[in-house]
Amino acid sequence: MGLESSYSKNQTIECGCDEAGRGSLCGAVFASAVILPPDYHNSKLNDSKQLSHKIREQLREQIIKEAISYSVVAISAEVIDQINILNASIKGMNEAVLKLTVKPELLLIDGNRFKNETGIPYKCIVKGDGKYLSIAAASILAKTFRDDYMTELDLEFPEYNWKTNKGYPTLEHQEAILKHGRTPYHRKTFQIKNQLKLEF
Repeated sequence: MGLESSYSKNQTIECGCDEAGRGSLCGAVFASAVILPPDYHNSKLNDSKQLSHKIREQLREQIIKEAISYSVVAISAEVIDQINILNASIKGMNEAVLKLTVKPELLLIDGNRFKNETGIPYKCIVKGDGKYLSIAAASILAKTFRDDYMTELDLEFPEYNWKTNKGYPTLEHQEAILKHGRTPYHRKTFQIKNQLKLEF
């Protein structure tokens, strides 16, 4: 069974919103907002975490080409440390919505928490990226744009292997932090998860 193309089942202009990078130890969190055409269909489109890198890249091209409007916003590690990751993710989604060239009439927010700064009605949907095409499309854009960003950062600090782990707390990444210390891109308020001690 495929994902739903519409939440409201009428001609409401719906916008899917999602983010990528909340659980990463470093780098920006990326948020995306996507308005798809009415009755849009794409059998491959799903939660970005369920798809291969190749399929995500193919879908990104299709979404950018076929969306009525889309935007992607990055919220830096510095801001994440200042306002916390949840608020940074929400800030990113608000900013992404406000950057759209078409104003939506309903926001579909992946997850269960949102602080609305857009003035547009919204609905929080838990695991929405596996239920609605517009949220899945937003998850694809947020994920792929962030992956590209982390691959670029890897060129500057290859010892952390961000091109592969994308900044997430793999054992390899945690051990690299213990060995080499923290970079300017690491989030100061995030602690490594293993039992080893690290002075921040």
